Order: sequence, then C-alpha cells, then structure tokens
Amino acid sequence: MSRSFDPVTIARELIRCPSVTPDEGGALAYIEHVLTGVGFTVERVVFKEPGSPDVENLYARIGDQSPHLVFAGHTDVVPPGNADAWSYQPFGGEIAGGMLYGRGAVDMKGAIAAFMAATCDYIQTKGKPKGSISFLITGDEEGVAVNGTIKLLKWAAERNITFSHCLLGEPTNVDTLGDTIKIGRRGSLNGTLIVDGTQGHVAYPDRADNPIRGLIKLIDHLLAEPLDQGTDHFDPSNLEFTSVDVGNQTVNVIPAQARARFNIRFNDRHTQESLKELLRVRCITAAKGRVRWWMEFEPSNSDVFVTKPGPFVDLVVSAVESTTGRKPALSTSGGTSDARFIKNYCPVVEFGLLGQTMHQVDERTAVSELEQLARIYRTILDTYFAGI
Repeated sequence: MSRSFDPVTIARELIRCPSVTPDEGGALAYIEHVLTGVGFTVERVVFKEPGSPDVENLYARIGDQSPHLVFAGHTDVVPPGNADAWSYQPFGGEIAGGMLYGRGAVDMKGAIAAFMAATCDYIQTKGKPKGSISFLITGDEEGVAVNGTIKLLKWAAERNITFSHCLLGEPTNVDTLGDTIKIGRRGSLNGTLIVDGTQGHVAYPDRADNPIRGLIKLIDHLLAEPLDQGTDHFDPSNLEFTSVDVGNQTVNVIPAQARARFNIRFNDRHTQESLKELLRVRCITAAKGRVRWWMEFEPSNSDVFVTKPGPFVDLVVSAVESTTGRKPALSTSGGTSDARFIKNYCPVVEFGLLGQTMHQVDERTAVSELEQLARIYRTILDTYFAGI
C-alpha cells in the first residue's frame, strides 16, 4: 500500500471528526478532499423528512462503464458517552499498544479508511478502472435511517446510476479478521399483542374479566412451537416478547387491558405478511373465541435477504483467504444494516473489521488488522476489474 494512502492515517483523520448522528462533523468533507484528489467526482446530498433531522450524504464515482463496484458505509457514529471513561479521547484517534482508539474505529470509519486507501492506491498504480468504482456514504445509519442510504439509492436510480455489486464495510468478523463474511440479514418485525378485558374490583372477579389471563394464554401458545426449523443460510426465526404492561396504578383493580410488545427476527422462509398471518392463526387457535385480542404492527423496512454464493461471493472469500490464510464463514447472523436497502439494487456482501468493541467505551481496532483489511480490499479491486 502506498505511503501516501495509508489506511491508518485516513482512519485517524476520520475518527477526529465528531460525526455523531446526524452531524456530518467534517467526515464527508475529508472524504471529498481525498477522493477528488485522485479523480473522483463527488456529490454531497442533503435529504430531509418531517419530524427527523436533515442528513448530509456523499456519493463519489470514478469511471463511467460497467462493471460498477460500489463501496457503501456510514460516517455517523453513536455518542461516546462519558469521555472520562475512555482510556483515550473518543475523537482523538490515538494509537497505543498497536491499537487505534476512537468512536467509529470499528463501526465503521476504519473500513471506509481501508477502502479509500485501497482505491486510491489502485488508481495511483493502475489508473482508472475498466469499469466504475463508487462510494455511497451515509450520515444516519446509526439513527432512524430515513434520510441516508435508502434515499441516496433512490437519488442514484433517478439519475440512471446502476450498480453491479456492493461491498458494505460493516464490522462482520467475530474473533479474528477473516473469520466471517455476511451474505444476508434476517428480517425484523415489531408488534404489540393486545387483550381487552373488563375492569373491576379484585374482590368481585365475577363482575370483571381479567385480560392478563388471556394474554398469558396467547403468549404461551405463540411460544409453544418454533416459527420454523431454519433454512439453508439462516438459523430458525425467533419471536421474543420484550415487555408486558397493563398500566395499572393500584393492586385492587383488575385492569381493562393488557399489552405485550414483541420482536421477530425472521429468515427467508417468511415475509412480513406471512408472519402476521401465522401469528393471527395461532392466536385464533389459542383464544377459542373467549379472548378478545388484536395485534398492532409497526412499519418495518427490515426485510430478510440473502446474496447466494456465486462469483462475487467467491471473489470476496478468495481475497480474504489469500490475505489472511482463513476461509471465512458465510453468515446471516446479527441485526440489521443498510444492506437491507442495497439488496434491492444489486447483490451486496458485507465485510469489515472485528465487531467486538463497536458502540463500547474504548472502541478500537488493531492497526495491523486495519492495514490487512486495506490489502483485502485492494485484492478485491484487482480481481474484480480483471474480470469476475
């Protein structure tokens, strides 16, 4: 890797930008400065939505042909919390004991720095690619995610920009760099199970109808059998109740209503609609016409997806293995990411640093792993534009 495009130097500069969601913090300005210096055309786009903060995003591209490889990521970070609890200042970008400390070091300014270094080095040594390279960088992935990637992708589509493949730099590795690539993500669905009763005095239960009894019966039935047994690329879907509430202010009143919130992380055996129907049928069976119940579901943009193994997945696996000596597992575990939006436009694979310290005090990455990640990305670029 060329000294002039050192991933560690770039990562330190990005960490020093206090880009806590939704603030740009100077991070996008720095990326624009570096990329325009090697020939990229850069556009910074602000998206707005009533009830949410304005968010600035960045799209950069070099080349105008296919294939078109896009690197996606986010420069926004979660708040650092109490800065005094950190060993080093959260936006200091300090190096100690071979580790780079700072908010975003892992999630995910480190990966952005590695890809910037790899791309700039590629262009410096080989010239413009026989195709196109672009950066799709958002500023609200850690927030409500309404003014970032989802709108930037639509913005690109309106300009007839199409992508061949995407590499998303989320921290995917579990224990060692090179152990895991994410080829998919589970869907996520939030809902509330509500049971109506009849309020009354606890001393006269015959004059009331306690909704808690019905709620317990429905919850027990919903959890009695698994939602599925898993699929080729996914673990079994899971339903978890996360709160139960009756809003009761006193102990001698039978409540009028009981509510239970839940979340389902689901695999590719289901859609949001098929899950809703499955829950409805189970509740009807359990209620037997004697429990007054209904469900409310929150809007969700977190659908399940999988990028099935093929040439692009094989290319990334090969680059990781040739650089680290490890053949990565193809995983679909974890929460959601912006890949849930990108998958509607092109195949997407996720690979970045170790995720062990993301969102924690003293978030950090090994300098050697950051440098190794840049070499992996450089190998991907070399192979990709040599022909998949």
